[in-house]
Amino acid sequence: MSVTDAEVADLEKKAEQIRETIITMLVSAGSGHTAGPLDMADIFTALYFHILKHDPKNPEWEERDRLILSNGHIVPVRYATMAHAGYFSVEECQTLRKFGSRLQGHPERERLPGLETTSGPLGEGLSQGAGIAYAFRMSEGTRASASNARHVYVCMGDGEQDEGNVWEAAMWAGKNKLSNLIAIIDRNNIQIDGMTEDIMPLGDLRAKYEAFGWHVLEVDGHNMRQFIEAVDEAKAIFEKPTVIIAHTIAGKGVPDIETDFHWHGKPPTKEEGAKFLKELRTAGGRVPHEYS
Repeated sequence: MSVTDAEVADLEKKAEQIRETIITMLVSAGSGHTAGPLDMADIFTALYFHILKHDPKNPEWEERDRLILSNGHIVPVRYATMAHAGYFSVEECQTLRKFGSRLQGHPERERLPGLETTSGPLGEGLSQGAGIAYAFRMSEGTRASASNARHVYVCMGDGEQDEGNVWEAAMWAGKNKLSNLIAIIDRNNIQIDGMTEDIMPLGDLRAKYEAFGWHVLEVDGHNMRQFIEAVDEAKAIFEKPTVIIAHTIAGKGVPDIETDFHWHGKPPTKEEGAKFLKELRTAGGRVPHEYS
């Protein structure tokens, strides 16, 4: 899955548009989470516009990849990306959290075509993804290890790693060598009450997942090429599941709130939203950083 410089530039531009949509929908809702959706905009853009096998006009297409959003509170980034990808109108994003809206504060599978699971309680997504990946392997046989296999992607938060269910699923997926399962951890170092290493230190996540039989990759979560190449590598690993630890900056794109855990679970006001949009539109170039 090679990616050209021109494609990377287009993806980066699309991610900025998605960030703008996230800000406007949160302002309109008057509630919701800001930091996580902004920092995962690059990854969701890469997934929906370059990586996933999917069809916005046929959300139930049997041959599609599956994308599980375990940390459901960051769903504004998924809604915004799906809208820009053509699942529904971008204007509908302004109904976020409104009464009767298909776009609830946490994703509800039966409300919106294109959502694979309903999520809210943290810690469940990896178990769900592992189960789907195992079912694919049972139905596909050796095709589950081929390049044209259906893959299951599971997005998780780093604070979510506090949940015991995550590690039960990690152990089970490693034991069953689910090579069609790719987990993505948003390593932004914050959770609702503070910094992750103050609340419940996660320590060496790489070593933990490797001990459970996973192939582990670490990337700059704001580097499109690096993330896409990591997914390429994950698809080439046939004997174990892969987890991509994506190092991100909470609130990415809005300097006023970057790395501030207080923005984990609050939306901008109308005035703040206008300021944030201006910052997004006038921000300078990207500052890449490398992880080995």
